[in-house]
Amino acid sequence: MNAHLTADEALAHIAGSMAEPVRARMLCCLMDGHARTATELAAVGEVAASTASAHLARLLSQGLVVCMAQGRHRYYRLADDTVGQALEALLVVAGQARPSFEPSTPIALREARRCYDHLAGQWGVRLHDHALSRGWIEPQEGSPGGYLILPLGLEAWQALGVDLGAAQQGRRRPACACMDWSERRPHLGGALGAVWLQTLLAQGWLEPALDSRALTVTRRGRSRLNQLLETT
Repeated sequence: MNAHLTADEALAHIAGSMAEPVRARMLCCLMDGHARTATELAAVGEVAASTASAHLARLLSQGLVVCMAQGRHRYYRLADDTVGQALEALLVVAGQARPSFEPSTPIALREARRCYDHLAGQWGVRLHDHALSRGWIEPQEGSPGGYLILPLGLEAWQALGVDLGAAQQGRRRPACACMDWSERRPHLGGALGAVWLQTLLAQGWLEPALDSRALTVTRRGRSRLNQLLETT
């Protein structure tokens, strides 16, 4: 980062990282809030994978993007809202429209589905974001992608009928971010994600499809989930 630089020098470094055409295309692609792999960003930048890696390393070193590893894949997204706002302002000055994201995943799978044993899709991402913004969980230092379950979260999930004791037993991480392949943003994984999905199914808020991983949000479930997002 640029802590040792003066304000104008730091600005020049950041601007230089953004101004290179390949990196600018990568950053604009990530403005929709969805994460992408290095391979996808190489295609966006129209460069070889090795060249894309060098550009991504520069963006990482400047704190413009962050990387999330999941299995064999590494996903990149904008570091925070401040970066997105800066890019938005520059696009306004440049007279350009903000890029958009058009997923091709079938609607039923996009809305709600199983990801192993936890909830994925639009509802999974919305509930993850809600838990994070309400202070139910927070990133765990020293555990990439891991979350600590905070007192507010303990209280909230217990009120929702979630068996937190089951989520905190065993060797599995209690809670973690899991990259959603359709939304390209994290949903909630780990033991907590699993017991929360079990609870949603048991309470009849979600129903499993017979021949796919898709989950149907019931009429009651849609009402209760919307109420949860609006009031807690």
